[in-house]
Amino acid sequence: MKQFFIIICCALAAQTVIAQNKFKATIHNDITGEALTGATVRIPALNISAIADTGGRIIINNIPNGQFDMEITFTGFNKQEKKYVFPLQHPDEFIEFSLEPQSDELAEVTIQSTRTNQSLVEIPTRIEALPMEELDEKSTMRPGDIKMLLGESTGIQVQQTSAVSGTASFRIQGLDSRYTQLLQNGMPLYAGFSGNLSLLQISPLDLKQVEFIKGSASTLYGGGAIAGLVNLISKTPGKTPELTFLLNGTAAGGADASGYYAQKWQHWGTTIFTSLNYEHPYDPSNTGFTAIPQTHRFTINPKVFFYIDDHNSGWFGVNTTYENRFGGDMQVVNGRADSIHQYFERNKSFRFSTQFSFTHKVDSISQFNIKNTIGYFNRDLSEPGFNFQGDQLSSFTELNYVQNRKRTNWVAGVNLVTDEFTAQPPENTFNYNQATFGVFVQNTCKAAPWFSVESGIRADDNTPSPQQPANGVFILPRINALFTISKKLTSRIGGGLGYKMPTLFNDQAEEFGYQNLQPLNTGTTKAEQSYGLNGDLNYRSAIGDAFISINQLFFYTKVNHAIILQKNAFVNAPGFLSSQGAETNIKLSMDELGFYLGYTYTDARLHNNGQVSTQTLTPKNRLSFDFTYEIENSFRFGAESYYTGPQLLSDGSTGQAYITFGLLIQKMWKHLDIFINGENLTDQRQTRWGSIYGGSITNPVFKDLYAPLDGVMINAGLRIKLLN
Repeated sequence: MKQFFIIICCALAAQTVIAQNKFKATIHNDITGEALTGATVRIPALNISAIADTGGRIIINNIPNGQFDMEITFTGFNKQEKKYVFPLQHPDEFIEFSLEPQSDELAEVTIQSTRTNQSLVEIPTRIEALPMEELDEKSTMRPGDIKMLLGESTGIQVQQTSAVSGTASFRIQGLDSRYTQLLQNGMPLYAGFSGNLSLLQISPLDLKQVEFIKGSASTLYGGGAIAGLVNLISKTPGKTPELTFLLNGTAAGGADASGYYAQKWQHWGTTIFTSLNYEHPYDPSNTGFTAIPQTHRFTINPKVFFYIDDHNSGWFGVNTTYENRFGGDMQVVNGRADSIHQYFERNKSFRFSTQFSFTHKVDSISQFNIKNTIGYFNRDLSEPGFNFQGDQLSSFTELNYVQNRKRTNWVAGVNLVTDEFTAQPPENTFNYNQATFGVFVQNTCKAAPWFSVESGIRADDNTPSPQQPANGVFILPRINALFTISKKLTSRIGGGLGYKMPTLFNDQAEEFGYQNLQPLNTGTTKAEQSYGLNGDLNYRSAIGDAFISINQLFFYTKVNHAIILQKNAFVNAPGFLSSQGAETNIKLSMDELGFYLGYTYTDARLHNNGQVSTQTLTPKNRLSFDFTYEIENSFRFGAESYYTGPQLLSDGSTGQAYITFGLLIQKMWKHLDIFINGENLTDQRQTRWGSIYGGSITNPVFKDLYAPLDGVMINAGLRIKLLN
């Protein structure tokens, strides 16, 4: 009997060994044939997966007999699903998978950022992108705006410009917000008077990708991109209809409700985004002032897409946003003002814009593109005894021709930018009327398998006023090179010139509330001019079942004729402004686990009349860490932590370093997501380390803002997906 059981056990063990199968595959780009390093093959029923190595190869062991579904995925490519019965007929052969690029996404990326049709990994210009997956996560953290989305990116700092109204701008690589451009679908919609409210009035639910170009990008998009640009790419209708609603509430009394609908027919398509946002006045530190102002906002953004034939397509959209933002003394905001409690800041704004884009394909390698946006922005800023109101009317029109060949790509075009501001009353010294006509050409050449170069030149003619002809014409060359050192290691180096026409609309004017500022002397104030250099190393490799990506960037920017504030007047500094530093980004993916580490070192200095001083409100060291565990379409858990180092304040003191920590839990079903998110769980608040204002509560003088004011923030909600 004993021998019989031994024989049975051996037979079962042998059968078990025999039943352990192996799956081999290679994954490539369907268009270029390039191996997709980091692509994932997953067997949901067995909860096992593997990541492709540098040759696009995957091997999965220990698969039992039976029929199983396979999911093959890679960011930016359409997912494939296949069924296989094990054991396979030819288990030692590699099965070939060719993933098709998501054409809609890649078209938006290439057309709107560099105007070529190359994939991101082939472009010599260094571009970072947040894909749909990351935006999906960010939209549950802060559904009402993109303030957090930008603030969590390396090299980008969100700077709050009002202690009670929550207005904010963003800086790239230590340079003020006036040196950056914020684009939507490649068109400048947020500049001048409207800039400091833009981050608070854009919802991530309407976006499918966000692109960053750090360093001079003036050759691409003209003045104002000395430090770089952020391009917000809107969603477009896909093959299947989409109807999504997002409901969110915060522990501070805020609420968000937004909806998105998209559908595509044979010759037509549409997307409609709308949102309602409410914030309750909130003062967690009992300072008597609003850390979060009372806010009512409504947004609607419909678009119509047309696909006339194989050669002609385009879209037309309208964006309307109304907001009433009321902050200040809590008693005033709550309707209990008296002789002592009188201070308030009220921002009423109305934004209306149209966007139009049309493409005519001449043949398989060339096309004409035309884009246009017309924007109207009205803002009424009120404080005790002071009111500043104005209308901004702006437009952008571009016509370009694109030719894409196997080794070379050409883009040539012209554009016209107009910007007119009229304050109330009309004689206000902030009024201006500016027009810029630009001509540009750029070329991308794959000179060798290991070397590509992208070069371009732009000529801009500015007509700000008859008194300022010397600042009118700028010639802006740039060049970027991509070196493919090996399959795992690449490097980009490049640089270019930039400029910024002088204007009174900047961070400091916003902090002053536009009070007591001297008019800009257009006869003597010179345009700010710059040159920037950057270089990086990028390493991508598969290590067993893990995929690692390491990017190291170095940057330097010098701005001549930098405009500074002296005695309530903006003048050119007798010197220059410089910013230099480094960014480190490390990503590690392993099955359902993801790790991210980011570090930014920034050394920004003003060289003024022989004296060198560190730029205020610019931390030299920032560190971020992010951990995620995600089962696709089922569950997501995330933890993140951010360290912000000490920074110099305008009164000569130093702001305290601080660490924030956040958690996200999200459960997903086919038609429903439920999430709860906590930000700043360490409860870091600037009010913990001292008062944020001087003077009296009746006439407060607010100090520099360098840390959060709202403390711990908890939000929870659900996303309903009726069509997907």
